[in-house]
Amino acid sequence: MLRYCTVIMATALLGGCGLGETVASAGAGGASAAQAAKEARATEDRVRKELEEAQRQAAEQRRAAEEAASQ
Repeated sequence: MLRYCTVIMATALLGGCGLGETVASAGAGGASAAQAAKEARATEDRVRKELEEAQRQAAEQRRAAEEAASQ
């Protein structure tokens, strides 16, 4: 019975000081950070693809310009 009362008192004290909210907030923050990392990776992949496409187009334009200059 004493152990039961001790657990209830500890829970009440920790809940009163906001520790319960802090733990819940930390868990949500971790999920939020994971989502932000996932979005950052997707953005990085998109930018990489756009850069590769721009480089491909520039190479095509150079090739066309060289062909036109050599004629």
